[in-house]
This record gives sequence, structure tokens and C-alpha cells, in this order.
Amino acid sequence: MPRKTPRDFAIDVVRELRSAGFEAMWAGGCVRDQVMGLPPSDFDVATNALPDQIREVFRERRTLSIGAAFGVITVLGPKSAGSIEVATFRQDGRYSDGRHPDSVTFSNAFADAQRRDFTINGLFYDPLQDKVIDYVDGQRDISNRLIRSIGEPSQRIDEDKLRMLRAVRFAAKFEFAIEEKTLLAIREHAAEIQSVSRERIGTEIKKMLGHTSRGLAYYWLNRTDLLRQIFPALHPETSSLSDVSPIEHLCRSALANLPASADPPTALACIMLAHQAKQSSNSAMCQALKWSNKEIEKTLWISANVETLANADQLPWSIVQPLIISPFCPDALTVGKALFALRGQSDSGLRFCTLKLELPKDSLDPPHLLTGSDLMQLNIKPGPVFARILNRTRQLQLDDELHTREDALELAKQMAKVDM
Repeated sequence: MPRKTPRDFAIDVVRELRSAGFEAMWAGGCVRDQVMGLPPSDFDVATNALPDQIREVFRERRTLSIGAAFGVITVLGPKSAGSIEVATFRQDGRYSDGRHPDSVTFSNAFADAQRRDFTINGLFYDPLQDKVIDYVDGQRDISNRLIRSIGEPSQRIDEDKLRMLRAVRFAAKFEFAIEEKTLLAIREHAAEIQSVSRERIGTEIKKMLGHTSRGLAYYWLNRTDLLRQIFPALHPETSSLSDVSPIEHLCRSALANLPASADPPTALACIMLAHQAKQSSNSAMCQALKWSNKEIEKTLWISANVETLANADQLPWSIVQPLIISPFCPDALTVGKALFALRGQSDSGLRFCTLKLELPKDSLDPPHLLTGSDLMQLNIKPGPVFARILNRTRQLQLDDELHTREDALELAKQMAKVDM
């Protein structure tokens, strides 16, 4: 028997709820993607069954009630199919915390559609009859390639400020425009993004910069004035709806030049370098996004070292070699190539580094002539002198001025005497 796919399971969930006498249909992003001819990444089901009734239909051992307070029950499928969230049609009360409704009232499909963020996400689909149910003109906006708030844009934003960033992400991902009233409302409320947790903001930024549409995401971040609120140190000279500053043009073009595989730290470092932001500002911005330590380290390393790599063919090998052996170097070279072509700068240093990366490991990173153990055998104790000797002998070795362990030991003895 073939393994059940998430789509198969999503159809089964609708069928079981219908068989039990309830309304049920797919809802949200999976419907949007299907209408657009894209493969849905996951499936959600909406129903008029109450949470307890959902659990009764699918039995408790197959369900999780973590979101039951908001009418959401997770139904567990076969291992190959994963799980599906089944939500009761509802209307939301006030959003005092700017994220969650204070209360929910179970309702019907029409009312449920009105509470959602954008028209493209307010669609339902009956998989048994192959029929789209559209109460919000979402299909029209998909056809017109528009991101439009459902109802009054300011009210949707007031309910959850993160929706401003979601509008940017969807506009970039699908190459849609943001409808005028929605765009103006986002610009009016842009400063309120500060009330959203940095973790949620960081997650949205990561999704934008990890997608091939990252250049468009940057464009919309600036058009909505959200860039200035999230990254004040990166803000271009203008954020008007019509003017495009040289920095904005450079940054968007450089992001578009990055390969599809570029990750969020690489893309963010590219933005920082396009803006020529100070490294202290870069560090503060990375910390504010609450990314992982490894992601922050990579972003800052690239932003700090691209210019050195660009001049690598004119620098001593002892300066360049420690950078080339870093795991972040290939991505840094990618950023340099994306930027320097637009600036009209020479890429000879970057090409030099690319050729060096093709060397065998023993040639690129030869074993050290001296180690800490060697110095301890000479009765040189760990400390500043100890570190200076190791650094100096490695520098001379890489610059081809020190060739043997014996010569390195002799130099170590001389340096130790001088520092006594």
C-alpha cells in the first residue's frame, strides 16, 4: 500500500468530519498556494465542529488539545503524513496583547474568513467537490497580484502588529504589490512594530532573507518604513513611496545577485556591507534579531572580513590565510562578488581567494611548526609572551620566511629572552 501523503491525510480529515455530520474544508495558506498553482507546504482544516467534537471524531489518542482555547485541535496522522491543525470557525475578540485574541466566539465560515489577515489567506477549499469558497475576493487579488488586508487595514494591524512584516514577506515571496490602503496603513503604524517581540521579528526577517525574493523584501521593508524601525542604522536616505536612494538600489541589486542557496546571515551581511554600517552597529542589530549564536557569528564575520578578502592579492599571506580557512569564507566571497560588480570595483582579490580555496588542505593550512607543547618544553609558560611567540612563528611560516621546526624553536628562544 502506498504511503499516505499530507495531502491525502488532509482530504481524509475533511471526509471524516463530513461523515460525522459537520462542515469541513481546507483553509488559509494551503488554499492560497493551490489557487496559485504552488504545492502547499502544509494543510489546515476549518470546521463548525467544536473542539470536543473534533476530539470525539478522531479519538483522543489521535489528537492534541494544546490550542483548544482558541478552537484548535491537532489531529495526528500516519508518520508519512504528519499532523493537521483542525480549527473551529470563530470570531475573535479584542487583541489586548497585540498578538492573541482576548476571547473567541465559535461561529461560521463567513465570519471566520473576516478575522484573517489578508484576502489571499482568507480562502476556503472543498477538496471533495474541488471547489474554492471565497468570501473576501481573495481570488481576485491573487489574479491582480495584490496583498490586501481583509476589512480595515488599521484594525488588522492593531490585532497583530506582526502582520505588517507578513505583508512584506508575502509581497516579496509572490512578487505581488501591496494594495494602497494597506501600504499606507503599514507606513502609518510602522513604529508600532517595536511592540512585537524580537524573536518574532527575527523569525520573519529570517524567512525573508532566506528566500530568493530577498531583494524585493528589502524593497518593501523600505517602502513600508519598517526598515527604519527594525534596522535604524541601515536606513537609506529616503523611505518615500516613489524615490529610490542609491543605497537602496545597490542593496536590492546586490541581494538579487546572491545565489538562491544564500542563507539569511549571508544576505544580512550583504545588506550591512551595502550600507557600510559600522561593525558595532552590526553587532547590535544581530543581537536584536535574537538569531542563534552561530548565525550571528557568521553575519558579523562576513561583514567584517569581505573588504580584506577583496584586497587579498595585495596583502601578506599570513593575514589572508586565517580568513580563507574559515568556514564562512566561501559565503563572504559570494557577497563580495555580488557587491563589487555593482560598485565597479576590481574583484582580483576575490578571484585570488577562490583559486586558493582549490588548494589541497595541507598546502592551504599546513601544520604549525611550533605548538604550545613545544614552548612548554622550553619552560615558556602560557601567557602574553607564549601567545606572541606562537603568533609570530606562524606568521613567518605562512609568509615563507620560516621553514623548519628547528628554526622556529631557535626564534622562540630568542623571543623569550627578549621578553624576560
